[in-house]
Amino acid sequence: ENREEMLNSKSNRLTEALEEANKLFDEVSRAREAALDAQFLVLASNLGKEKAKELHSEMTEFDSTTFADDLLTFMGINRTKAEENDNEPGGFLPSDAWQKMGEEALKYIRRAPTFHYMLGSFKSDPPVAKQRIERQKKASRGEAKQTMPAQLKKMEESDLEATEKEVERVLGILQTLFESDPDTPISYFEFVIDPNSFARSVENIFHVSFLIRDGLAEIKLDDDELPIIEPTKSRKGTESDQGPGEGNQVVIALTQREWK
Repeated sequence: ENREEMLNSKSNRLTEALEEANKLFDEVSRAREAALDAQFLVLASNLGKEKAKELHSEMTEFDSTTFADDLLTFMGINRTKAEENDNEPGGFLPSDAWQKMGEEALKYIRRAPTFHYMLGSFKSDPPVAKQRIERQKKASRGEAKQTMPAQLKKMEESDLEATEKEVERVLGILQTLFESDPDTPISYFEFVIDPNSFARSVENIFHVSFLIRDGLAEIKLDDDELPIIEPTKSRKGTESDQGPGEGNQVVIALTQREWK
């Protein structure tokens, strides 16, 4: 919007914009923000290039060809060897030419910071075309209504049976631990946490929740305000006063970092 003003040799708007961008870049944390910063850098570079072309030093216009020639001389170009190796572009430069220029440029140009939110590099290979799988012809609507509900019902029943068996197994372990030493509280976290498997720990918490919901076990706090668990039907053969659905309901959040 302020292109003409920024290209004016007497204006410092471009420098002010770059300084403001440097301050904003310190707060960049997302890829989209970095992309906007890169887009701004390209735009500012183009404006700086146009502004440099308009500069005059002692009434002499900036000549990019002369600048390139001076740069090659600084890098230690050998003109005699260059004529012999015309068929090998770049072969006449000394081996440390680019390193020499880089060390000199470091005095005037700040290095661009590295980005850490890119995981890996872009794949240069073209994507492999997926083979087209021909779909089987759909059965008639009448057959679909008869078969699909039966298959889904069978899957739901198998999952439910597996969960019920696991809950019964967890209850058996809890009752065995409690009956072996009724006077020693059972730590809830020691009971459900598997030190070798985060997924297994989450499954244990899930299965124990069914015991709490059905009133087969209860969770209390000990003197140190830490949760302990015990079966409700193992207190000397008496039933618990707390029935299913009573008491408080809580949601446990467990991350991998907390599990470790």
